Amino acid sequence: MNDSLYDFKSQSIGLDSVANARDLGGYVLPDGKVIRKGLLLRGGSLVGLSDRDKEILLKNYKLSTIFDFRTENEVLAAPDRNLPGVSHTWLPAIDPETEKMEDLSLPHEAYSNLPAYLVESGNAFNTAVQEISRHIYSEMVLNEYTQLQYAAFMQIIIHADKGSVYWHCSQGKDRTGLGSAFLLSALGADRELVMQDFDISNDFYRSDIDSLLAALHKQGNDPEADKVIMTFIGCNVEYFRKALDLIDVKFGNMDNYLRGPLCVSDDDIKILKDRYLE
Repeated sequence: MNDSLYDFKSQSIGLDSVANARDLGGYVLPDGKVIRKGLLLRGGSLVGLSDRDKEILLKNYKLSTIFDFRTENEVLAAPDRNLPGVSHTWLPAIDPETEKMEDLSLPHEAYSNLPAYLVESGNAFNTAVQEISRHIYSEMVLNEYTQLQYAAFMQIIIHADKGSVYWHCSQGKDRTGLGSAFLLSALGADRELVMQDFDISNDFYRSDIDSLLAALHKQGNDPEADKVIMTFIGCNVEYFRKALDLIDVKFGNMDNYLRGPLCVSDDDIKILKDRYLE
């Protein structure tokens, strides 16, 4: 998305020890309103949070709430650093039943070094892995379990009355990106702004993406394998847009999706806009 008005540098909150950590603040909405800075933060897990970055979150951003969208196995393997006075809400965004089915093709141990698994084992060329990559976003937006988790996410943010909130998964891009998409839409963002925010993760992971694509191309050229890398290491904008288009097909538009499966009311929208827009 070469015409993006925003990039990682402009949105970063300056954490050295946390992947892809950034602010939704500063985004200009179609009606001219601007999202307030320093309140809506997204990024990767806080397992390796340094003392310096802890102070930034607590003092500069007055962090009050953390949302963790990771699976149980991910949390057990790499728990977030505990932050005093901060509420920590675990909302696993992937349906455990879906996770079990995916593990048949993408073993759990692969996630300890996913880039090596995809490239060195040749699994980026595996048709089953490509199928997971192709449908991962679409399956999440239609899954009732996942919808309930994001509905809870929205309600807690709506009723947050102090400080900033921070939501994350492992890399801060896909499950985190969905949460951002729903929140931005509720605040009045159009589809292109939602997509720009999603695509910023590719800024952060660009060097990883490029090096893995180069290694993959030594094994052969397969556009579908490239898309696997863009989904699991970067963010696949094409597949994400298709998932949002699927919401339009199934529910009419994003507004209906927010008010239906995500249980966001007109009063909720007003509270969000009053708190987070200027």
